[in-house]
Amino acid sequence: MKKSRTLAILLFLLTSSLSSVHADEGMWMLTDLRKQNEVAMTELGLLIPAEQIYNPDGIALKDAVVHFGGGCTGEVISAEGLVLTNHHCGYGSIQQHSSVEHDYLTDGFWAMSREEELPCKGLTVTYIDEILDVTDYVNEQLKIDDDPNGTNYLSPKYLTKVADRFASAQGITLTPGRNLELKAFYGGNRYYLFIKTTYNDIRMVGAPPSSIGKFGADTDNWMWPRHTGDFSLFRIYADKDGQPAAYSKDNVPLKVKKHLTINLNGYREGDFTFIMGFPGRNWRYMISDEVEERMQTTNFMRHHVRDARQKALMEQMLKDDAVRIHYASKYASSANYWKNAIGMNEGLVRLKVLDTKRTQQEALLKRGREKGDDSYQKAFDQIRSIVQHRRPALYHQQAIQEALVTGLDFMRIPNTSNLVAALKSKDKTRIKQAADSLQIAANNYFTSVPFPEVERIVGKQMLKTYMQYIPADQRIGIFKVIDQRFKGDSDAFVDACFNYSIFGNKENFDKFIRKPSLYKINNDWMILFKYSITDGLLQTAIAMMDANKNYNLAHKIWVKGMMDMKQEAGIPIYPDANSTLRLTYGQVLPYSPADGAEYNYYTTLKGAMEKEDPNNWEFVVPAKLKQLYQAKDFGRYAMPNGEMPVCFIVNTDNTGGNSGSPVFNAKGELIGTGFDRNYEGLTGDIAFRPSSQRAACVDIRYTLFIIDKYAGASHIIKELTITE
Repeated sequence: MKKSRTLAILLFLLTSSLSSVHADEGMWMLTDLRKQNEVAMTELGLLIPAEQIYNPDGIALKDAVVHFGGGCTGEVISAEGLVLTNHHCGYGSIQQHSSVEHDYLTDGFWAMSREEELPCKGLTVTYIDEILDVTDYVNEQLKIDDDPNGTNYLSPKYLTKVADRFASAQGITLTPGRNLELKAFYGGNRYYLFIKTTYNDIRMVGAPPSSIGKFGADTDNWMWPRHTGDFSLFRIYADKDGQPAAYSKDNVPLKVKKHLTINLNGYREGDFTFIMGFPGRNWRYMISDEVEERMQTTNFMRHHVRDARQKALMEQMLKDDAVRIHYASKYASSANYWKNAIGMNEGLVRLKVLDTKRTQQEALLKRGREKGDDSYQKAFDQIRSIVQHRRPALYHQQAIQEALVTGLDFMRIPNTSNLVAALKSKDKTRIKQAADSLQIAANNYFTSVPFPEVERIVGKQMLKTYMQYIPADQRIGIFKVIDQRFKGDSDAFVDACFNYSIFGNKENFDKFIRKPSLYKINNDWMILFKYSITDGLLQTAIAMMDANKNYNLAHKIWVKGMMDMKQEAGIPIYPDANSTLRLTYGQVLPYSPADGAEYNYYTTLKGAMEKEDPNNWEFVVPAKLKQLYQAKDFGRYAMPNGEMPVCFIVNTDNTGGNSGSPVFNAKGELIGTGFDRNYEGLTGDIAFRPSSQRAACVDIRYTLFIIDKYAGASHIIKELTITE
């Protein structure tokens, strides 16, 4: 029996995506570094103790890594709150300040003094002050819960209450800007509490033009080699006491407790490196059926629906600079995971990930049989059954979400329910109040959708795309109206929305609001369309809710089995990414994407010049950058051979949310900023392959070269701590 169990574990190890030699796989919890990872990291080349990376009782590198805007990572690089992140992470804020007259997306932006730094509405930067393992406390609370056998163990609302109880019991003081986040890990087998401080007066300091920060755009996205200066700079402001505060001209740059040292010595092949950041989501504990489901639903719809939308949008963006600026951030966000979905599906097939998953799951099922424990088999069978029953609803939900929610900005029309209720009451005062409130919401809506003709074009394409993938008898209710009233002509329906709806244009709304009526609201095409979309999402959610019953408990048991099997074999464990602070480590390494092809581990400015195409907006090279290149005017940022480095790759385990993450050398010094993954490694969200997965990083020397030599913003360089 013991021999068989050992063979099963060995089989799991051999077929797993782990690398036993370099232990590169893993988005590690900082609290586990000393116990799980320090020895392996040191053997690979780490030259500092783990306490200098994360120290619960003191200041460490962790204290200079921040959650940027809720979806990216940033690093603090000066004593006065200067934050470095990616250009694409700051893209929304750059766009926010851009106009046809001041096109910072095209021209770049550099604040030459503190007074010129631009406040960014809605942008936040969050520090992680403490990370506490509170698993035992949460489990005790669950035992006395009103529904101990329910699903509160994964409920954010319930966990928030538990976090408040813990804080009260431990005397943890919460001040404005300081808050708690309690999250479940390993499917609810462990719990960590994060004590955080969020600053919301964040100002834009610098950004290169898109021809540098977005060089290669969609063509190069998720590809290697890369030649992009994907970075931007922001500054954290606080009140005079250093506390978070809303924007005020009296606020001052934050005096931080930790900022990073920058190293200009670069790297060599094989050098140890590590990255800290906030990876968003991955799904390493999926069974093979779930992987197939992901490929055929979410990834399929992202690929095909976004492809149609982006083509329609790009055609209009290239015709008008104002349209380009307005849709730039939305287009970039859409295109990012459009290409991700394509690459992930291709890679899952190419690398035979489904076969690997089946082998891994069979190892766990065999372990259960040998132990006389049928819980793994029951959990596995339950998950398979759930996936089978929910797949049609998930497919339809993704079609609605991609084509009719994400794809249609004009469907963000204001809610009219308050006015409907007021009109039914026939109370004149109430009607006036509701109408005034709707007027304000409508003004904001029309401001947010300044190009209705573009929306009309995209809307027509999205309805056709939705109809292409969803059979007539399964479509949302509005399509019965389209069939009956418009003889199946979805273009005519979209035209009717913009021509006659009260939200079709400002003139229609102004006419309506002067004399609002229930009849007009109840028969308005856009309002009916929105209700139909909402109902479609509700119906698919109900269908999946029924199918998903018992999924969480089955998943929790399955993950626990995987955890136990790894730990029994002496393998470190880590939870799926969930936008919490993690560390990943590896080496600076080249790779071979296919037989006969070899990719180097770094790129230089020469490559950008080779890619230049003045007739393609993705590959335009600014005149000044060409002048600097031709003169070899690289200053102290050049490599020893005189070339200007641009990007490099490392085999660390990254995913979305790691954008902007600091890349450290063995001494804990900043050598770059992570911004992307390679196309061959897009399977990494489900299965990590060290041989093919790489994280693409901007070389810090290129970042400083652009700031100093290209932008002439040498005052920024002076506030940095740099070692050579």
